[in-house]
Amino acid sequence: MTAIAFLIGVLVLVIGLAVSIALHEIGHLLPAKLFGVRVGQYMIGFGPTLWSRRIGETEYGVKALPLGGFISMSGMYPPAPETDAPPTRRSRLFATMIQDARDANAETMIAGDERVFYRLPVWKRIVIMLGGPVMNLILAFVLSAVAVSAIGVAQGTTTVSSVSQCVIPADAERADCQASDPVAPAAAAGIRPGDVILSIGGTAVSTFDEAAAIIQRSPGQALPVVVERDGVEQTLTITPVSTERPVVGADGQPEVDVAGAPLYRTVGFAGLSPQSALVPQPIWAGPEATVQQVGQVAQIMVQLPVRIYDTAVDLFTGQPRDPNGPLSVVGAGRLAGEFAAVDAPILSRVQAIIGLLAALNIALFVFNLIPLLPLDGGHVVVALWDGLKRWFARMRGKVARPVDATKLVPVTFVVVVLLIGMGGILFLADIFNPIQLL
Repeated sequence: MTAIAFLIGVLVLVIGLAVSIALHEIGHLLPAKLFGVRVGQYMIGFGPTLWSRRIGETEYGVKALPLGGFISMSGMYPPAPETDAPPTRRSRLFATMIQDARDANAETMIAGDERVFYRLPVWKRIVIMLGGPVMNLILAFVLSAVAVSAIGVAQGTTTVSSVSQCVIPADAERADCQASDPVAPAAAAGIRPGDVILSIGGTAVSTFDEAAAIIQRSPGQALPVVVERDGVEQTLTITPVSTERPVVGADGQPEVDVAGAPLYRTVGFAGLSPQSALVPQPIWAGPEATVQQVGQVAQIMVQLPVRIYDTAVDLFTGQPRDPNGPLSVVGAGRLAGEFAAVDAPILSRVQAIIGLLAALNIALFVFNLIPLLPLDGGHVVVALWDGLKRWFARMRGKVARPVDATKLVPVTFVVVVLLIGMGGILFLADIFNPIQLL
């Protein structure tokens, strides 16, 4: 059953990613058609065409390699200037690449049809190019809202899951009680698993965090605890003991001092563990989490070359990878399979996979905004440069020629090679040294 659940998780991730790519391209397609641009193709994937159907002037289809998608708009670039000099021997390779791009662009245009992309006002071109990433951002907002507000976030409830029988020192590298360990206050008070904590010290509690906060700030104080057991309320008395516990930061990791030693603080301890449940959050919690993730992913993208290098080093040395580092589609599929196969309620597993899909859409949003061709951000930069060039020309009473982005094809080629190389490193790392989250 575990293997089947794993495969189901992978399949759900693949389908979800395909839908995300399809919606990304729809984000380009809809404004392009709205602004009157002739769109010849709408394709999911690359390589040989597996299926296609023409509706009106647009061919819709699916290709063999599910690594992205594209729409083919008429006249992405202006026609090639007739005055271009013939290529020299030194630049023959790049000149051939530029000419091939111009030939491919010319095939998208029909004589007498002025519905071409490059003739649009700058703002319309930017809207078309940003339509794809924005669609991924919208999808991330929706998925996060479903995961966080409709399903909920795992939180400790006021129902007791387990009761520690003793107090183990924080620096002790063991989990079993010894005869010298004092009895835990909760066990001494008679609290049992399944009890529902209603109030502590006269303060009503609705979450385990509220109960824990009262216990931690009350070492040595006798606290009346009202619990519900088998439908009957009982009042017990618990006296938290003082104990040293590691200081944990907002990221969930133990904090250390300048020398690298763990930091500890004195808190009250009772020895209670809560049952976990999915608690729906306010409707704005999903968008807030999405905005925070956008910032985190943007930081990763800024450091992407360094992160890829670190991933390569970890791959060859066998060191554990950074759980917050980049990963490929293989890694994402593997995580989805692990989420689906983990021993947890089905709703918790569904929530985890939806959250993963939301994170992937955030990554698609940020990645496509990188201002380099062939990414959407690169096309936005070209449109802005074209608008700026035309503005300067008007200021001087002249007419500027449209920016010929085909001249950037060599740069685009280098970017594509680098992206393929980085993708290959992540692909191998996700197979031989995957990120361990569970």
